[in-house]
Amino acid sequence: MKELKYEFYVGGTPAQVWQSLIAPEQVKQIYYGCVIRSSFKRGELLEYVGPGAEGDGTVHVYGTLLEYIPEQVLSFIHKVGPSYLKGGEPYESRITWRLKPAGGCTKLTLTHDGWHPDDPFYAASDSAWWQILSNIKTLVETGRTLEFSSGE
Repeated sequence: MKELKYEFYVGGTPAQVWQSLIAPEQVKQIYYGCVIRSSFKRGELLEYVGPGAEGDGTVHVYGTLLEYIPEQVLSFIHKVGPSYLKGGEPYESRITWRLKPAGGCTKLTLTHDGWHPDDPFYAASDSAWWQILSNIKTLVETGRTLEFSSGE
């Protein structure tokens, strides 16, 4: 089974890094204008919604919340939004963020696993995660995000 796993060290507290994962204004800066919508209750819906093919309310990613421990773990089932499928199969995978204090910084581990072998979004996810992780690190450490060109 395919797995994407990344470990980063971020110059901030677990609380600061956690805010970059759930606070609307920070999530919007990191996730290409999307915000996260969720009650953050296990078993309930989690969505990343923002500008896209269906207007400002486009659902880019959605799924079921699996685990939520503030400043430690955020895990959910991942499905791409309907506008991305274009008649394709709606495969599921799992995203898990883990935060641990590491001296004066935070170890941030992202695991994106449970991929179906035929899921066409694996390669695109591997590329996008590097940008998202770099934006988290930069935002927490400097208060701003990076500017990526559309061709990168």
